[in-house]
Amino acid sequence: MAGYTLVAREHKQEDTIIRLGEVVIGGSAKVYMAGPCAVESREQLLTTAKLVRQGGAQMLRGGAFKPRTSPYDFQGLAEKGLEYMAEAREATGLKIVTEVMDISAVPVVAQYADILQIGARNMQNFALLKTVGRLDKPVLLKRGLSATLEEWLQAAEYILYEGNQQVIFCERGIRTFTTHTRNTLDMSVVPVIKQVSHLPVIIDPSHGTGRRDLVESMALAGLAAGADGILVEVHPNPEEALCDGPQSLNPKEYFSLMQKLRAMEDFLFRLARPRAVGE
Repeated sequence: MAGYTLVAREHKQEDTIIRLGEVVIGGSAKVYMAGPCAVESREQLLTTAKLVRQGGAQMLRGGAFKPRTSPYDFQGLAEKGLEYMAEAREATGLKIVTEVMDISAVPVVAQYADILQIGARNMQNFALLKTVGRLDKPVLLKRGLSATLEEWLQAAEYILYEGNQQVIFCERGIRTFTTHTRNTLDMSVVPVIKQVSHLPVIIDPSHGTGRRDLVESMALAGLAAGADGILVEVHPNPEEALCDGPQSLNPKEYFSLMQKLRAMEDFLFRLARPRAVGE
């Protein structure tokens, strides 16, 4: 437990359960978050939010502030994007999760978001971790591009140390030598996290693979591995997306995925249920 104590299973034996109204994250519950990589327009977001709700996810994801590798790429709509997300929440009842990139943006993002996301590039932005640690709002902590398990756990420790006990780990793939996927989705980290920490963990197969044709199989594998939820990117027309179109599901693919996730969830529940002799 060198470098982390509060996140450790030894510190708290029972699973941490995070509640946002009727949405439950952790324990036996499964949570599904879906939406576009970036909030591009009011129409795009409201259309996607309705699709997300129709498919059965409980949370809408979307980036208002977008960290991009190139300064010439679409950077998001900033606070206007947050306003569209709040409108979508009002229209659909979905909770919203969105990324905060720096300390100066924390107050405005916290004003709108139900869950604040710390992206992979900011996993070791310790000043930002301390700042969200002083909030009374859940934090979705994505794994860094090349972060070890210990570094990820220590990043979460910063948040808990400041008083915020509502942290959700998100495995989104790490950078390896492989070229057949965008990142390498480390599925083995899910059961390991469940062993060493009481905090919930979800997976992001969209960023983890970068390929929409692999999202479904990896999402189902994530549930089988013990993940507490799935985060996927959905767009009404991925071919026209301003960000991450190749890894975004279209509506038909999203509906199919959600149907199979519910079936997998039911199967895993029945598999875990104690059976009477002869049943």
